Amino acid sequence: MESINKMEDRKIKKVAQTHLPTKYGKFILSVYKDNEEKEHVVMEVGDIQDPVLVRLHSSCVTGDIFGSLKCDCGEQLEESMRMIQKEKSGLILYLNQEGRGIGLTNKIKAYALQEKGYDTVEANKKLGLPIDARDYKIAAEILKDFGISQVRILSNNPDKDEQLVQYGITVVERVPLEIQPHDENRDYLRVKKEKMRHILSYV
Repeated sequence: MESINKMEDRKIKKVAQTHLPTKYGKFILSVYKDNEEKEHVVMEVGDIQDPVLVRLHSSCVTGDIFGSLKCDCGEQLEESMRMIQKEKSGLILYLNQEGRGIGLTNKIKAYALQEKGYDTVEANKKLGLPIDARDYKIAAEILKDFGISQVRILSNNPDKDEQLVQYGITVVERVPLEIQPHDENRDYLRVKKEKMRHILSYV
């Protein structure tokens, strides 16, 4: 976890807040900035207390905004919003770490390599980049700002659980967030399962 050490001193500060009505329900939306001036968004519902239902969602311009079928990100975000509204309590931490932390430009370069037959892991390696450069220290700091020390995490990715524990957050339950695969993302999901330890049953 090389990236964790690099971000050991990163701090966060809430800089804005508003109410946000959405097609899934009403949220309180807060913006946090870290000491690199990166902005991270929190969507909040209900009474926030331990153990809170939480989704750590890394930004995905292609999936979340443009509806890309290459990944399951947009569908996971939408399902998280539905589930948290149904629960009537919870947090979505929308973290500014595009492309598993390699940034949008490198992500699109990796996409181009995937069109030549590389899978997502192979493409990152070909570019000399980490397979997954994401760090969840920011997420832990935001949770602590809410007074949270225990979570029920909406995730298929055990790395999130492990990093939160490393940063002082107890994971009391992992709630699956699996999206039904289709032809465009089946191989992507299979690589997540076989090479990145994601807990998936549909592929």
